[in-house]
Amino acid sequence: MNHPCVVTLERDSAPRVLFCGDSLVEVDLPAGTRVIYPKPPMAALPDVDAAIRHAINHPQGSDPLYAKLFPGMKVTIAIDDISLPLPPMRRPDIRERVLTIVLALLADHGVDDVEMIVATSVHRRMKGHEVRHMVGDKIFNEYWPDRLYNHDAEDADNMVELGTTEQGEVVELSRRAVESDLVIYVNLNFVPMDGGHKSVAVGLCGYKSLQAHHNPRVMRACHSYMDPAKSELNNSVERMGKIANQHLNVLDFLAKNEDDLTGKERAMQKGLLAVLKRTPQPARQAIFDKFPAPYGVTGVHAGETEAVHAKTLDKCFEQYCVPFEGQVDVLVSGVPFISPYNVHAVRNPLLVQVMAQGYLFNLYRGAPLVKKGGTLIITHPCTDKFDHEQHAPYIDFVHRLLPETRDAMELHKRYEQKFARDPAFIQMYRTGHAYHPVHPFYMWYWGEAGRQHLGRVIVVGADNEYIPKLLGYETAPSMDEALYRAKNGEARSLDIACLHVAPMLMADVSVPKGGGAVA
Repeated sequence: MNHPCVVTLERDSAPRVLFCGDSLVEVDLPAGTRVIYPKPPMAALPDVDAAIRHAINHPQGSDPLYAKLFPGMKVTIAIDDISLPLPPMRRPDIRERVLTIVLALLADHGVDDVEMIVATSVHRRMKGHEVRHMVGDKIFNEYWPDRLYNHDAEDADNMVELGTTEQGEVVELSRRAVESDLVIYVNLNFVPMDGGHKSVAVGLCGYKSLQAHHNPRVMRACHSYMDPAKSELNNSVERMGKIANQHLNVLDFLAKNEDDLTGKERAMQKGLLAVLKRTPQPARQAIFDKFPAPYGVTGVHAGETEAVHAKTLDKCFEQYCVPFEGQVDVLVSGVPFISPYNVHAVRNPLLVQVMAQGYLFNLYRGAPLVKKGGTLIITHPCTDKFDHEQHAPYIDFVHRLLPETRDAMELHKRYEQKFARDPAFIQMYRTGHAYHPVHPFYMWYWGEAGRQHLGRVIVVGADNEYIPKLLGYETAPSMDEALYRAKNGEARSLDIACLHVAPMLMADVSVPKGGGAVA
């Protein structure tokens, strides 16, 4: 199947430019490699504010927002945190635009008991300047920090157990949300695995709830994190979300091919590569971290959680999915400098792992892009460096636990509970800007589907051998050497695909009849 975003390389093709952490690298790939490029951006809505007003006045499967309002009611607005979108959005952030319209409507109907919660779950607390960027000056100045604040999953007095699902999954949520007359969730859906019931049931939950689905057993049962219909994680969250919705009144919101470069663009690219190569690591990170992205809003939906999520997923798949026929022996991908868990921080080794075997491997719908037992080749320096403010618990996990075992089940059974209750790390989460001490475990479990499926991961561009070995990876000095090793010493050709990210994309993989095991 041919598609404009899948380019089969010829012998005289230009090198591909891939992310290599906070830098870029040129790699020559063999003729016959299929490079998967993102689709061009969908047309943005011409009037975003009008689309927001239309969504709340004509919601999916729900009464209009104004019909739910009455003077003196208690309203809680939950907001997606800094992990979305990536990179951060230029101001005004879409969340500011939604909040501005919704808050004005609440005021018009005499609703003044309004609090806004940044739905961090066990992510780090957002800093004041980050929240200001997200919600805008006017809302920040009026509400922060008493009526606009970060969720605290460890505040036992302000968490409530609502019940359990038929599978025994405990649903524990923010007391403020549970006791409100109406919960409005402002969801910025960036990838298909987000949104829907995951918004409230995860964003406002505590560790009791997360244990039900953030564990190795569930992760191993996920066919693709990005295909909710085939994700056991999504199934668990949906069961819990339905319990939540029984108690809460919830209204939910929502590069260019190197061969096509002009002479000027090619010169600029060469110049950027040369500059980055000479620039120290902190300065490279600052360059990439400095510029927010000019996103366009392609859809705004409001209403009942599942009805809204179905509409949102349709838009996600329309933008991201690139048809791809067959599975490959080798998948090549750069690892960008940013992920949901290191905004304004260096990408540490554990987050390299979650990007490689968690996100990049799972960027497919249908069948896995890589054959069972195939090879993933990534480009990244794998530097042994951590942000001590955000990722303090990660350091112990990587340097104390991984030398003992990489087995997710063993880590889950022997160490997770002890880490999750570590008082020093809990204090850093609650009063500082550190991720919860259970979070590094979840990052390791997130790579479990990829670990179980892939035969090997090879790193090109690593500045050391210790960290890749600790992660269970091999290193190669060049792409040619990595591809040679992928043959396992056999004289054979390889089916190779290259994910040209970012921007985001997904391979919509179809396997012809008789085309081999999907797994």
